[in-house]
Amino acid sequence: MEKAISTEKIPIKMWLEQIEEGAMNQARNLANLPFAFKHLCLMPDAHSGYGMPIGGVLATKSVIIPNAVGVDIGCGMCAVKSNLHNEELPIEKIKSILSKIREVVPLGFEHQIERQDESLMPQGHNIDELKIVKNQYLSALKQIGTLGGGNHFIEIQKDQNGFIWIMLHSGSRNIGLKVAEYYDNKAKKLNSLWCSTVNPKADLAFLPFETEEARQYYNEMKYCVEFAYSNRTLMMNRILDIFRNSFSAIEFEPIINIAHNYASWEKHFEEKVLVHRKGATSAKLGEIGIIPGSQGTKSYIVEGLGNPESFMSCSHGAGRVMSRSQAIKTLNLEDETRKLDEQGIIHAIRKKSDLDEATSAYKNISEVMDFQKDLVKIKFELSPLAVIKG
Repeated sequence: MEKAISTEKIPIKMWLEQIEEGAMNQARNLANLPFAFKHLCLMPDAHSGYGMPIGGVLATKSVIIPNAVGVDIGCGMCAVKSNLHNEELPIEKIKSILSKIREVVPLGFEHQIERQDESLMPQGHNIDELKIVKNQYLSALKQIGTLGGGNHFIEIQKDQNGFIWIMLHSGSRNIGLKVAEYYDNKAKKLNSLWCSTVNPKADLAFLPFETEEARQYYNEMKYCVEFAYSNRTLMMNRILDIFRNSFSAIEFEPIINIAHNYASWEKHFEEKVLVHRKGATSAKLGEIGIIPGSQGTKSYIVEGLGNPESFMSCSHGAGRVMSRSQAIKTLNLEDETRKLDEQGIIHAIRKKSDLDEATSAYKNISEVMDFQKDLVKIKFELSPLAVIKG
């Protein structure tokens, strides 16, 4: 349940007990923006980001903030349920499937060797009107269908009834990063020209929709969101083909594909506002979402409850308790691998640098879910069987 801090221009509503000082300072900066609407929301996975906490939800009046969307525009989750039962998928079969996935899905910094078919890219856009997208388009043809690095992953899971799921986490690759960087820099320059009262050190440079730059960013952002959807869909379809070739009777339910880094025009509290979700997921009434845990912990398929106080949003995952560099520096490799090995999870933590996404680098997903019982209800509880890390 929410609790509120009312010391700023607008309240800060939080679905958590404790938050790091850096993230709280960022929240205060957001809550004092002159165009912030109603209240600011911090989801239970909130932690420091760049400008805006990851796990934050901000509504504004006709203003868009590139850093309140983030650099991996459209990053999100994809999940599919199968009719395959856990008992039909022995460890050796899982290992074989993982090997085949690595052959068809480039990981980390790897791109496709050949440009992919343009029909796989987002359709219905005039690329000539999208300056940065146009510049990155040919490169993106080799990036679509690739996982990326960081916290991106592919996971084979089983639900509480023993049925197999495939889940993946990925975003818009380099095209989203380039759009984010270009328009954040553009906003900084314009804010300086306007003598904006927003502290430049807060990294919250903004673009009012009265400007052409705001409209351009919004259109390019939408393209990147669609590219991220297409990227996840292509990877998932290629993974599903591997399962089909391995199990002749396998069937799949429709793909669940959701984003958690974007901004959209929505109606809340009787006003049309621009809702920025940075590391937060839409949770409208009846809407199906995905909340993954950390590597080695449970993930959840959820149904939104449409809580207006959170701008109908929920968390996008467990949320970090330490940075990647801190995790690598402080966590014990043997301890983290033992946690996964004892659960029988097939994983790829082999060296110290792999600890950036270790379980202990994240919050307890069970506690995160408890904090947002008024935002979502759990439909499926998924336990990991194997993970491929980006």
